[in-house]
Amino acid sequence: MPVPKCAWVGITSVSVALVALLIKINPTPFSFSRQRVFTVEELALYNGTDDALPILLGILGSVFDVTKGKSHYGVGGGYHHFAGRDASRAFVSGNFTGEGLTDSLRDLSSSQVKSVVDWRDFYFRSYTYVGKLVGRYYDSQGNPTKYLKGVEAKAARGAQLMEKQKKEEAKQPSCNSRWSQDEGGQVWCDVGFPRLVQRPQEIALTGKMSKHCACFTEDQLNNPGLEVYQGCDYLAKTSVV
Repeated sequence: MPVPKCAWVGITSVSVALVALLIKINPTPFSFSRQRVFTVEELALYNGTDDALPILLGILGSVFDVTKGKSHYGVGGGYHHFAGRDASRAFVSGNFTGEGLTDSLRDLSSSQVKSVVDWRDFYFRSYTYVGKLVGRYYDSQGNPTKYLKGVEAKAARGAQLMEKQKKEEAKQPSCNSRWSQDEGGQVWCDVGFPRLVQRPQEIALTGKMSKHCACFTEDQLNNPGLEVYQGCDYLAKTSVV
């Protein structure tokens, strides 16, 4: 016997309702079908407070899906302050409150900027890249800004300076060192005499001048820039620090 049209309508309505219920119970996993451009307001929605949405973070304007690290980036996680925003500066400053959670790298040294770029590279390797954030580093079309190009250039200079410093220090043997609660700190040379030497590249790298201990032979002790440890004899092979 043929089914009345009204019955077909009823069956169809029930089927649609059932499918809708099943979808609600077992939602399709959220995913970005293509890379997109986010506004600051849009990115803020993906801060881990809505279980139906992935957790995203930005660094230097690049946006990553960090949902697989939910225990770290979700609510209550140690890195939740990075979720739903670009807090590039905090990756090196350690300031996770207020003005510290910003994407501005103003006044950071070249080595610090390099560290931020290294963090971005870590996310490219470890998480899913989903798009770009409109603002300081990308325009509304997703094109890199002059600021991003400047940051990457500064990071490259930092890498060059670090390599140069490494090569310079490799030319001169470093001091041995040890520390104990009874004797405090000591530095000594197996061959030569310990001297404090300035790191000239350090100002460009960190904005500060630092020194390290290196060993020099007796005929090198008149070289400029060498500093005898305070309270130590000129030809002492061991110095207390």
